[in-house]
Amino acid sequence: MGALRAVAVAAGVVIVLYDLTDLVRALIVPRPYTGGIVALTTRALRRLGERIAMSRRDYETRDRALAVVEPVIMVVRLGLWVAIGFLGFALLLWGVGHRPFVHALVESGSSLTTLGFANEPGTVSAAVSFLAAAFGLVVIALQIAYLPALYEAFNRREVLVTMLESRAGTPAWGPELLARHYLVGIEGNLAELYSEWERWSADVAESHTTYPILLRLRSPHATNSWVVALVSVLDSAALYLALCPRLAPAEARLCVRMGFTCLRDIARVIRIPFDPDPRPDAPIELGYDDFLDAVRRLERAGVPLERTPEAAWPEFRGWRVNYESVAYALADLVYATAAPWTGPRTAHVEAVVSPLRPTHRSPEQPEGDPVARA
Repeated sequence: MGALRAVAVAAGVVIVLYDLTDLVRALIVPRPYTGGIVALTTRALRRLGERIAMSRRDYETRDRALAVVEPVIMVVRLGLWVAIGFLGFALLLWGVGHRPFVHALVESGSSLTTLGFANEPGTVSAAVSFLAAAFGLVVIALQIAYLPALYEAFNRREVLVTMLESRAGTPAWGPELLARHYLVGIEGNLAELYSEWERWSADVAESHTTYPILLRLRSPHATNSWVVALVSVLDSAALYLALCPRLAPAEARLCVRMGFTCLRDIARVIRIPFDPDPRPDAPIELGYDDFLDAVRRLERAGVPLERTPEAAWPEFRGWRVNYESVAYALADLVYATAAPWTGPRTAHVEAVVSPLRPTHRSPEQPEGDPVARA
């Protein structure tokens, strides 16, 4: 029995140290960490939850179900860290004590929860109980500190995504974003918008690679998605640079570069393959006919085109090739709403939803301006 208890002490030390290391790497170290038992378990649970959610009939119901999956995963992760620590300290307490293993389990739970009603007499047992209590406090404290940081990053992300509802429609679409600014005569604000989205992309690149769980936290509105929003801003900037190279602000170029850098950083963390240095003449999935339809939409909105569609297409394709494949893969991975120019979805087959432009009414035209609705 003495040898068995010694083995239990060694196993308990290994389990507790492993659990603490896994916790620190997941919540404290500012580097992406997707390994370990907890991560493997939560990935399996996520797949199960997503499969159940995607079995619903319509998109709105599926979206509501998917919105619950990641918060549940966060609670499960906390439970797993506590459970692993509970087992490790139970082995330690049984190994250094003299009572049955069942009592060690009770004492471990009593210590982790700081209740202290089942302590075994003895200096060594008391020391292990104190360590277990400290461990339980550390796990809870780290989780309490982790959640506000997580939701602060989520809220920062969603502010600009929500703002696009009035600028690019819902779901957001690049040509619509550019067209609306010219329709209402605020094209001068595009430079500031692209600058904001450059900073937004840098923020998302840092936060979503450190905490990949943010990738699947869904927007409050079913037709919003951070991936769709980013693609729409990048597409509008790429269209502007391709069609109006002299009018397009320098911020558009910086926005596109930071945008595809953000997508690539995330792709590396979750192991989405991509070409890090694609040729500008490489093929893209978006068709030329779709591009022509967008150009016509911009013409009707009054965008002063400086290039013909034929001349602008190679330029637009040269920009889009940097982010299209990763954006499509991410949109499919997070079950983003089916929006124009965001690629196919393998898990559901809803028709692509085009953004609705609100009717432009005025005292002179109370029924609305037909040109503005086009």
